[in-house]
Amino acid sequence: MLRPAPRAARDPLAMASFPLVPYANRIANGRFAFGGRDYRLPRNFGDHPHSLHGLGWLSGWDVQAAASHSATLCHRHPGRGAWPWPYSATQRIELTGEALAIDLAVRNDAAGTAPIGLGLHPYFPVSQATRMQFDAARLWLSEPPDHLPQALAPAGRLGDWSGGAAAMGTILIDHYYAGWTGVATLRRDARTRLTLTATGARGLHVYRPPDAGFLCLEPVSHMPDAINRPEGMDELEPGQSRTLAMTIARTIDEE
Repeated sequence: MLRPAPRAARDPLAMASFPLVPYANRIANGRFAFGGRDYRLPRNFGDHPHSLHGLGWLSGWDVQAAASHSATLCHRHPGRGAWPWPYSATQRIELTGEALAIDLAVRNDAAGTAPIGLGLHPYFPVSQATRMQFDAARLWLSEPPDHLPQALAPAGRLGDWSGGAAAMGTILIDHYYAGWTGVATLRRDARTRLTLTATGARGLHVYRPPDAGFLCLEPVSHMPDAINRPEGMDELEPGQSRTLAMTIARTIDEE
């Protein structure tokens, strides 16, 4: 269902999927204010100017449990450094029949209120035959090199995704779709389709490099750079948790 990772791969960007926690996508220049204080995060993606995707994608996760078709992984951050607030994150990954389910949860372990964001970053193989369909209320336009949201536009500006359109294309899509219904479909051929269903996600971030053999459909709890915008991020009190769940199901129609 997902792009396979190369054998012995260590780079998260080569994987089939990775978690986004404690924030999703970009924080502009790694700078933000919260609770009357200014914060500066380190860059974590080469010379990219923004802090990207949080800590979970670059961290080791401990195996809490593992079975033939499931695993539970845990990642704890003590605070300071790359993120000022301590937290505990858990992923439960399960294969059932023709479906993959990933539940991602995070708990605020700080003594006070903390911002929090979640997301999942799955990679899907696509071909010239693949068609993509999902419904959203609107699209946030962004431009390189920053790829930060700049202006709202109709959801169909970059493709008729509501009606179903070719998944591959000649332009880069690295955009956030607000008001997403929580369902997206990739029809690979006349018989096979994948359906992604998410709960706890306010939007869908679509990453599609031009003429590439893959794309990413990322359920996320907030838009890029939300912590610096009126939309904001969720705020958790000490001990509170936030969860985002994703299921990807494969269906093969009968001839």
